[in-house]
Amino acid sequence: MNKNMPIDALRSFIKIAELGSFTQAGEQLARSQSAISLQIKKLESLLEQPLFYRKGHNFELTPSGKTLKKYATQILQLNDSAFGELDSKAIVGKVRLGIPSEFAIVLLPKIVASFARENPQVALEVMCDLSRHLNDDIKRDKYDLILSLLDENHPYDRPKPNNVNQHKHFSKNDKLVWVSSSSYQSKEDEPIRLIVAPEGCIYRKRAIKHLNESNIPWQIIYTIMDLSGMRAALEEGLGITVLAERAVPDSLIAIPPPRGSKQLGTMGIALLSADGKMSEACRVLTNHIREHLK
Repeated sequence: MNKNMPIDALRSFIKIAELGSFTQAGEQLARSQSAISLQIKKLESLLEQPLFYRKGHNFELTPSGKTLKKYATQILQLNDSAFGELDSKAIVGKVRLGIPSEFAIVLLPKIVASFARENPQVALEVMCDLSRHLNDDIKRDKYDLILSLLDENHPYDRPKPNNVNQHKHFSKNDKLVWVSSSSYQSKEDEPIRLIVAPEGCIYRKRAIKHLNESNIPWQIIYTIMDLSGMRAALEEGLGITVLAERAVPDSLIAIPPPRGSKQLGTMGIALLSADGKMSEACRVLTNHIREHLK
């Protein structure tokens, strides 16, 4: 009976052999350590041979592993060469994506799941930060692509100056809303309790601006960068915040403007890249995100 060695497992095997580490191999292949370990266990079970042994903090090849490495290298080379010649649509590569944390929680799982199914050979490296930091970091080549939030009258809405080395692929406006949990209660004689991100956050800036314009007293009781921590505080009814309407988690609700204040208006959402640095994988992801944001 013929047996077949899975290509993905061989690719993980070679990477571990090169790095001597399951963890580092997983990071480079965009897989968890447990997923990598499971692949190797299945491969060892199929071959009925141990492939690695531990030496200190690293893993080294057993004699059987050294033999397999020679064949695995050839198999992968043939596999990749065949796909390169026969599948003109296959996209291979890595994309470094920067995204605000609130969009990472609500939108990213949907985007990544469908993109990964369609482009299994593209590894996504996703990092979250404030939009102002994302805009600065893409200029320093830390990201290939960023999803950035733009305040009203942002310069990207005007002709781009020559010294701005970013290209806008897509932009649209999204409504801003006040957000809390159903358990939140506010007394008229107390300041509005705010849960916000650090200075520089568009949501924080807009919330404070509108409360000040309406002469409504406010107090920041919780400052945190990560939306997961912010969401936990909101779910406990500790205060309110401002988010883009499409970024409101299912566990929270949009509420009317507090104490008769004005509507919050809109903000811009833009997909940006550094000029002249778009790989094919990056272009495919750009189109994918754009379709999800329409």
